[in-house]
Amino acid sequence: MKPVLEPRPQPSRVWTYASPLLALVATVVIGMLIFWLSGTSPLKGIQVFFWEPIKNSYAWGEIAVKATPLLLIALGLGLCFRSNIWNIGAEGQFVLGAITGGWVALQAGPATPGWLIIALILLAGCLGGMLWAAIVAVLRDRFNTNEILVSLMLVYVAIQLLAYLVYGPWKDPAGYNFPRTAMFDPVTQLPQLMPGSRATVAVFLALAACVLMWLFMFRTRAGFAQQAGGLAPAAARYAGFSARRALWTALLISGGLAGIAGTLEVIGPVGQLNPRVPVGYGFTAIIVAFVGRLHPVGMVFSTILLSMFVIGGELSQSQLGLPKSLGNVFQGLLLFCLLACDTLVNYRVRLKSRTGGQ
Repeated sequence: MKPVLEPRPQPSRVWTYASPLLALVATVVIGMLIFWLSGTSPLKGIQVFFWEPIKNSYAWGEIAVKATPLLLIALGLGLCFRSNIWNIGAEGQFVLGAITGGWVALQAGPATPGWLIIALILLAGCLGGMLWAAIVAVLRDRFNTNEILVSLMLVYVAIQLLAYLVYGPWKDPAGYNFPRTAMFDPVTQLPQLMPGSRATVAVFLALAACVLMWLFMFRTRAGFAQQAGGLAPAAARYAGFSARRALWTALLISGGLAGIAGTLEVIGPVGQLNPRVPVGYGFTAIIVAFVGRLHPVGMVFSTILLSMFVIGGELSQSQLGLPKSLGNVFQGLLLFCLLACDTLVNYRVRLKSRTGGQ
């Protein structure tokens, strides 16, 4: 007997939801093997990744700090991917949002109304991210360039622009020559969720964006047009849906959300602009989007899981003496396991004899 893959008449609804769970189990098993090969107790390693990040209220606050930008970026990417538009450059849009929002934050002073300056900062960040995404849209719309390559290359342009600013004209004169801006005035800071926690009310902004994205995708004609264009471009054109409008809508919304995420990062946990602002959230959010099945509700749960991996990578360095990049290894494992397990959505495993009979 040998196992063979047999196409299903239609995709399995059960495996659509069971596949991520199976992928998580496979990731844990492979992760335990990695810990064992590294000379670390597998149980201790799994504890660091799956228990330490959620063991108390402070740990959940750290989850919220990581999850807020990840969820915002993933929501925009989910819309792009459903529209068959491959925006891989959310990290660059995140950085541009941090730059434009950070510039507004630098203008604030103690006498500035807090609610007004925060609104202006978020608006500037949103516009910065949209501007960076608009470059991709223009080149794709006018010259039919590949949005994957353009958006990805713009990430490095954004990072170099940030480096130029913090090493040059925006460098804090009182910063002992370190490449960073002055600390933002306290009036720009968002209220904390609880005393002693770094988490802010920005987490509610991310959840509100999740609700709005769900309503847009599944309760509006424009959202239906976006998804129809991604699933069946020819049918969408026949129905009168504009592919050009879908391109611009997806990229501008995605860029705006990534820009807001960058702004919230610099006026929140970071408190200034420095070369360490780009930490890879834009790339991690791609995994968040796919693990969450490109659905806003699913992305909430996948965001928490990927935030645990990010924190687990940091804790593995401090508690286990392992490289911090181990968190990235877990992220990649989860994505590859998910891609493998997704085979069961469209195929079933059947046992057949080597002579051809079942």
